Amino acid sequence: MSEQTTDQGADRPATTTSARAGEELTGHAGVLATAAARAHGVETMFTLSGAHVFPMYDAAVTADPPMRLLDVRHEQTAAFAAEATGKLTRVPGLAVLTAGPGVTNGVSAIAQAQFNGSPMVVVGGRAPQNRWGSGSLQELDQPPILAPVSKLARTLPTAGEVMDGMNEAFTLAGSSHRGPVFVDVPMDEFFNSASGVVPAGGPQRGAEPDTDAIDTIAGLLAAAERPVLVLGTDVWADRAEEAALRLVEATGVPTLTNGMGRGLVPGGHPLLVTKARGQALGGADLVVVVGTPLDFRLGYGVFGGKDGAPAARVVHVADSPAQLSGHAELAASVCGDLTAVLDGLLGALERRGQTSYAAWASSLQETVRAATERDRALLSAEADPIHPARIYGELVPRLADDAVVIGDGGDFVSFAGKFVEPKRPGGWLDPGPYGCLGAGLGAAIAARIARPSAQVVLLLGDGAAGFSLMDVDTLVRHGLPVVMVMGNNSAWGLEKGPMQMLYGYDVAADLAPRTAYHEVVKALGGAGESVTDPRQIGPALDRAFASGVPYLVNIITDVDAAYPRATFGI
Repeated sequence: MSEQTTDQGADRPATTTSARAGEELTGHAGVLATAAARAHGVETMFTLSGAHVFPMYDAAVTADPPMRLLDVRHEQTAAFAAEATGKLTRVPGLAVLTAGPGVTNGVSAIAQAQFNGSPMVVVGGRAPQNRWGSGSLQELDQPPILAPVSKLARTLPTAGEVMDGMNEAFTLAGSSHRGPVFVDVPMDEFFNSASGVVPAGGPQRGAEPDTDAIDTIAGLLAAAERPVLVLGTDVWADRAEEAALRLVEATGVPTLTNGMGRGLVPGGHPLLVTKARGQALGGADLVVVVGTPLDFRLGYGVFGGKDGAPAARVVHVADSPAQLSGHAELAASVCGDLTAVLDGLLGALERRGQTSYAAWASSLQETVRAATERDRALLSAEADPIHPARIYGELVPRLADDAVVIGDGGDFVSFAGKFVEPKRPGGWLDPGPYGCLGAGLGAAIAARIARPSAQVVLLLGDGAAGFSLMDVDTLVRHGLPVVMVMGNNSAWGLEKGPMQMLYGYDVAADLAPRTAYHEVVKALGGAGESVTDPRQIGPALDRAFASGVPYLVNIITDVDAAYPRATFGI
């Protein structure tokens, strides 16, 4: 292990973290923790400064090469950025949060990662062990708080346990079913020196699936006349995107996608039947759901029954046993490595001979064409105030195939789910079933780092913006240009309409009218403008994409143009 000098301290030696796997490394616990993170592919440490975790910063800046240190304005943003990094790169993201409120400020993002199966490791500071129980600053036993929303939450009590403990944390976070892991280290031990062996790291492959179960599912598909395939986030997370598209195109089965499954079947593909979702799920005789839970987004796993059709049989495919539905009535299920499952299913179908779903697919495609034609009026609407759909009529043609689109909002982002169909996998981020607002700025930071040459577009509701807009300062300080598109209807639109429906009135649902959020962005060093004329949306977006800075297009929309929704998530 080589040493170098630095002007960061009083001519003290600084230890690098460039040791190879299998080498023994000696240094303070921050050096050991950072080395373990780097061994697992971490390139960026998301944080907000706190003395309890100073050793992590020292390790990052004195490493050879240094690890990127990305400091934010609110710990929630650091944790949301780590979660989004895990989603985008499929390498666990790293957030380092100082003790007490630093950790508790990250809880919502950690919970979101648990719901989404996002691989991330959160390292918390902790009051010193040699003062424990005497009331030192921010003394809080944090793992019991984090345990319900993480795969593992534990304290690494000594410096000597940090290397192995961090290796375990990253390995667990990146293993099926993926998710967040929390560890904290007492402050006194973080500064202590110890030794540890640098781990090998690397992606974890799932278990081999049951071939008999795969053959059973193949039999159900071969016998079906109106099957639908649903592909979810875990297909992307499990690196099974190529196998998924092979199965779709070889079998001709109509397909729906959700979460980070969006883009697995490219937007515009004839077998992607998003715009015929109601007909597909309501008229199917078999629904095969892969890599996503049978939750409120999928009617809790109850399909069929439309226009007198019988209930559909349901198959659930997951990356691990605990993810298989325990409430839905299943005709079959299988879990394991999703590439092995999907390729195994294709092989089993090919051995059974040709099965055609052409008539069913053609019917759904006709519905897609009709819906696309109906949408044209909304996407080009000249309404005053602006209809939210018009924003997508201008935005979608301007999106490159490799764009990363991030949704952070309620009603406004619901329209994005309808109109934005990614061309590639790994290009869509939303809060997932936890439905947490405020994730957007962190996700935008992560996306700009992970995809430096791609368009990064953050779709913001004006309500959601209130949770994290201050972190535009982070974008500016770190030179991270992002296009932010706001649908500003001056309300909590997702609550206003339902409350009026239930009570005939609404309260606590209005925000200040036409707030100049773009001026906030400009004050923080970015740029932006307000738009009230639908004909000016396109030119404003062009200016935003060309600006090379964080840019907010603040579009004033019609509060009465609510997204037509079939469920309130209950």
